[in-house]
Amino acid sequence: MVTNITNFGRSGLSDWLMQRASAVIMLVYVLFMVGYFLSVSDLSYSAWHALFQQTWMRIFTMLTLISVAAHAWIGLWTVSTDYMKATGVRLIFQSFVILALFAFVVWGVQVLWGA
Repeated sequence: MVTNITNFGRSGLSDWLMQRASAVIMLVYVLFMVGYFLSVSDLSYSAWHALFQQTWMRIFTMLTLISVAAHAWIGLWTVSTDYMKATGVRLIFQSFVILALFAFVVWGVQVLWGA
């Protein structure tokens, strides 16, 4: 039996809820962006820059980025524990996923909040 490390001892319900909540956040972000693209007739760098200069948009984007990372971690952890039976291979894969997701989040923070 595989120990569930994604929820620190709680039931799988918390993983399920996190997947659903993160999916809703990502959906709202995508719908907002599609609406923005459709409503702005002249999409230029200045319009794009003005949108992302607003604090609420940076927070919304950061929340979405964290949601993507959480969603990906739970999904890939589940897939790897179900289909990768060799512990060493699973450990290497999960370590790579953690490192990649961490790098993406750090990069996102740098892009959103950096100079």
